[in-house]
Amino acid sequence: MAHGLKLMVFDMAGTTVEDGGQVPAAFNAALAECDIRISDEQLAGIRGASKREAIAELVAKYGSPAWQGRSEAVYAAFVRHMEREFNAGVKALPGAEETFRYLRSQGVKIALTTGFDRDIASLLLDALGWKSIADCFACGDDVPRGRPAPYLVFRSMEATGVDSVHDVGTLGDTVLDLQAGFNAGVRLNMGTLSGAHGRSKMQTQPHTHLLASVADLPTLLQSL
Repeated sequence: MAHGLKLMVFDMAGTTVEDGGQVPAAFNAALAECDIRISDEQLAGIRGASKREAIAELVAKYGSPAWQGRSEAVYAAFVRHMEREFNAGVKALPGAEETFRYLRSQGVKIALTTGFDRDIASLLLDALGWKSIADCFACGDDVPRGRPAPYLVFRSMEATGVDSVHDVGTLGDTVLDLQAGFNAGVRLNMGTLSGAHGRSKMQTQPHTHLLASVADLPTLLQSL
């Protein structure tokens, strides 16, 4: 394999799964229950982060005294709203499953990672029929800290038996995805413009490549 990869680590929402605005909608609905309103820009800044960590930070920063220390209640509301959003319909991004099949044909292992805890991730995987599509699923509650910490990448390596970051590629749609890939030291730290953050934000971050979508990954790998 000219590209030298043994493991490809993907983000989910916005990278391999169509971002229909479900996550911002659920965040806003859950935060509204404790009278917190944040701007679209503030919300964009936490895309890709651990959802539990993000909610705890927002409640601590913007919550009234009555809500201090009650971030778990807000997170529970977020889970409830995410379940409603997923039940309304969720689908893979065009080319995602074809890219997975290509990687399998090349002997590259596949990891799916997410800032969702496993309870929400399981709802998403069920809705997509993806329970067995990857070699590893690494979730927000599997690691000590979410992105930009590199632990979701390291957890994926541990689960798939890949020893060197030089054999790993990552693809995500947020600034935090690129920061996590950089912090992990992976061989290919790639961003996709199909999700939360556009080119103007993504190109300022450390990266090896920016792709229009996950569908473009096989062509890129064949060119390396």
